Amino acid sequence: MSEHPINSIMDTSLKKIKELIDVNSIIGDPITAPDGTTIIPISKVTYGFASGGSDLPTKKDSKDCFGGGAGAGVTIQPVGFLSISKGNVKFIPIEKYDGAADRIVGMIPEAFDKISSFIKKDKTDKTDLENDLDSFDV
Repeated sequence: MSEHPINSIMDTSLKKIKELIDVNSIIGDPITAPDGTTIIPISKVTYGFASGGSDLPTKKDSKDCFGGGAGAGVTIQPVGFLSISKGNVKFIPIEKYDGAADRIVGMIPEAFDKISSFIKKDKTDKTDLENDLDSFDV
C-alpha cells in the first residue's frame, strides 16, 4: 500500500517548523558591555500546528483524489534579560510578573546568590574561629 498524501504534508510542515525554531530563538546571543557585564536576552517561543485532509469521491474508479492542507504559527515574545556582572546573576523581566510561578522563576538567580554568599560567609566565620582558637595556648 502506498503512503497517504497527508503523511507528506505533515512531514514537510514539521520540517519547516524545525527550521524556524532553534535554541537561539529562546536564549539569545550574549552581549558584553564595556564594563564587563554580560547581558543575555531570553524569549518565550509558542508555536502551533494543524493539518488535515480528506479523500474525495471521483467518477473514475482508478483515480484517487485527495484534498488537504497544513498550517503553523510561531510567536516569539521577549520576556527579559539575564545580567551577569562581577559574578552576580540577575534576571531582569521586561514586564511585571504574571503570577506566582513567574515570580518564583524570576527570583531563582537572586536566591542562589544569597545562599552562595551565606555559605561562603559561614565557611569564612568557621575559619576565623579556628584561627582564633589556634592562637590560644591551652
